[in-house]
Amino acid sequence: MKNLIKKDFLNLVMVALPFIYLGIIYGGLPAEVPVHWNGNGEIDRMGSKVELWIIPFLLPLLTYIILSAVPALDPKKKLRKMGGKYQSLKTMLVALLSMMALYIIYVAKNPEMMRTSVVVILIGLLFMGLGNFFKTIQPNYFVGIKTPWTLENETVWKRTHQFAGMLWLGGGIILIIASMLLSSMASAILLLIIALAAGLLPVWYSWSLFKKIG
Repeated sequence: MKNLIKKDFLNLVMVALPFIYLGIIYGGLPAEVPVHWNGNGEIDRMGSKVELWIIPFLLPLLTYIILSAVPALDPKKKLRKMGGKYQSLKTMLVALLSMMALYIIYVAKNPEMMRTSVVVILIGLLFMGLGNFFKTIQPNYFVGIKTPWTLENETVWKRTHQFAGMLWLGGGIILIIASMLLSSMASAILLLIIALAAGLLPVWYSWSLFKKIG
């Protein structure tokens, strides 16, 4: 346990921050708070303030738990071979999702501070971070672009993740720039388009590459 705390101290702090912040402000929150916004950044659903506890659980905490568990569950033990790179990937994801949780909780208390551009920027940073790490992910059943074709062929895995890395990195850069230039609704639409492209194009690429190689 001590080794785990020492190794993951920064991650554990980042997981705890949204819970701590929510605990500090919780007593001053009204019974109902904004819990959802539309593409223009306008409140479209109110809910009980109790719902806010779901946010830090689903974002940094659940991500931390899953990423901590999967190396031990990986039958090929490839994730363990990534060593420090996997730890950096986990820290990056936990940090960004902790920041997102903090911002959502903050705007629940201060609805006038809601900015769609902030959310888009955070997601853009997440895309960039993942894109930067894709090329380092070893073949496994838990993390990465897991299609029948990438799992069947290591060359297809490697090249697909190189392609996905460039796609996600470029998509993240576009999102950040767009958030500063476009309207909230346009940024939200662009986010949806890029997310679909980033999710679907690597699948198509892995299939076409497998067919070509095979």
